[in-house]
Amino acid sequence: MDALVIDDSRATRAMIGRLLGHLGYPVREAADGREGLARLAERRPRVVLVDWNMPNMNGLEFIRAVRADPSYRDLPVVMVTTEAEMSQVVRAMAAGANEYVMKPFTADVLFEKLALVGVEAV
Repeated sequence: MDALVIDDSRATRAMIGRLLGHLGYPVREAADGREGLARLAERRPRVVLVDWNMPNMNGLEFIRAVRADPSYRDLPVVMVTTEAEMSQVVRAMAAGANEYVMKPFTADVLFEKLALVGVEAV
């Protein structure tokens, strides 16, 4: 299974993709939430990592859309964002994010959060 990385920054998608590659996960990418939903419909990933602040459909809207579909209720979704206020963490988790990673982050932090949602090296 692969991972889906949704972020409007090509550089961030590439960096997260390299880290996930070290865990053995092929990565598919999307530049915003709408594109992410299209990728999700093509093939179910093992995990989704999504940014908050994006054009067209932001990460919070993406999470709400995913959680509204019963077939994706158990899909691990990790919010990876610069939003660092506790109120934002609470909003993301209430919307259905399984974990929250604040940018900038280290590989160890990302791997730890992924392990918490059951995603480890393959």
